[in-house]
Amino acid sequence: MGVCGYFVVSWKCLVVLSFRLLFLVPSGLPVHSQGDSQTDNKVMDNITVRQGETVFLRCPQGDIVTHTAWLNRSSILYAGEDKWSVDPRVSLVTLNQEEFTIKIEDVDMTDEGPYICAVQTSRRPRTTSVHILIQVPPTIINLSNVIVVNEGSNVTLMCQASGKPEPSFTWKLLSPSGDLASEDEYLDIPSISRQRAGTYECTAVNDIATDVQTVEITVNYAPSVSEGRDVGVTLGQRGVLECEADAVPEADFEWYRDDRRVVHPLSSRIFNGFDGMEIEDAGQLSKLTFFNVSEADYGNYTCIAINKLGSSNTSFVLYGPGAVQDGNSGSMGMHVHTYTCLLLAILQFLLRF
Repeated sequence: MGVCGYFVVSWKCLVVLSFRLLFLVPSGLPVHSQGDSQTDNKVMDNITVRQGETVFLRCPQGDIVTHTAWLNRSSILYAGEDKWSVDPRVSLVTLNQEEFTIKIEDVDMTDEGPYICAVQTSRRPRTTSVHILIQVPPTIINLSNVIVVNEGSNVTLMCQASGKPEPSFTWKLLSPSGDLASEDEYLDIPSISRQRAGTYECTAVNDIATDVQTVEITVNYAPSVSEGRDVGVTLGQRGVLECEADAVPEADFEWYRDDRRVVHPLSSRIFNGFDGMEIEDAGQLSKLTFFNVSEADYGNYTCIAINKLGSSNTSFVLYGPGAVQDGNSGSMGMHVHTYTCLLLAILQFLLRF
């Protein structure tokens, strides 16, 4: 075999042979020079390093070394003290009879793969190979956006992440806290209810680190109003009827006296002939206030809560202190005049004896 084949004549032969070795051998497997025994070629343990860290590649020298080089796949990083790589992250640490060490700073996925140290000694060429494995913390790269759906809809949340080793996933409902959970990239919620609205957390985790992100689900539903409470107010005093509605989106309120609408002050300054009243809406609550209750204010009132999904209503009675309420129906009982007539009839009956 020629001199160049044995890697002993010139530096050019060393480089050519090194390239031949890299192209012929799969990554991570032992590398052998042509005509040499396996004992002259060593495979070091894999080096596992996290993304962003610094890795040191050490090649034992020994004997009398005439030429030495570190190679990465088809690229020469260092030939002796001469730097061939243009990468500023690669630098020479030690070069003497004992070792030939270089370092690579801020490693990334592009640095993963086989590295070979090729050495020409006074006796024969020798190679040492090592495979660098890069670990990458998980990063959530694709997450469902804010979701707004109507109650009863089917919902699927998606959470995808990069990382090495490949991350695993968990889903859980944070606020309000619930028992809904999943261990997959996807979380399916069939026929979602209003109780399932809230903040959902996706966790991507591997052996290195954890990444966490959240997504909000808003569930729209039609209003439901609380049962109206009748209110008794003395003439000339202040009275308030309160109407509370649970709805998403928040409900708009309308007030009626019998079949006549009491117009909201933001819509009109005219209350359809009703004086001394004010309507105040704040979130889920609407108040109809009477500042100076008169006899004409007594009667039946209706509150209607409305949003794009539907409506709901409840009724109230504003009555005077002399009136008696029917607790079952919530409607106006006997007026004070009726009560007085009954008392007179009883007195007349007793005077006959």
